[in-house]
Amino acid sequence: MQVGQEIPALVKHPTTRQLVQYAGAQGDFYEIHYDQDFARSVALPGVILHGLLKAAFLGQLVTDWLGERGTLKSFEVSYRGIDVPGRPYRCRGKIVKVDGPKIELEVWGEDPDGNRTTAGSATVLLNE
Repeated sequence: MQVGQEIPALVKHPTTRQLVQYAGAQGDFYEIHYDQDFARSVALPGVILHGLLKAAFLGQLVTDWLGERGTLKSFEVSYRGIDVPGRPYRCRGKIVKVDGPKIELEVWGEDPDGNRTTAGSATVLLNE
């Protein structure tokens, strides 16, 4: 593993149905995530993805890459833009620091135009 090395991308294809299911599972019933008319009434283009759903997608990116080789020790994200169902959400990451078994990653989510709408970091500890 080398600094600058990208990890395999993960592309998600969120749907409005998935947003409703996620709202039920997580308990976030804010209408901007499932009611098109309400979302538009508050100046959004329509319903938008839950921030924590985008974080979960990025968490999956890291744990899919890591597999059984180690443990996810820390993870954080910040939201920089909106994403909507029906458009691919690309999760990407790269190694930014290697300190023995401790690997630090930069992770981000992109809209189809390549805009980083979610940015974050993760630290993993490889099994020795």
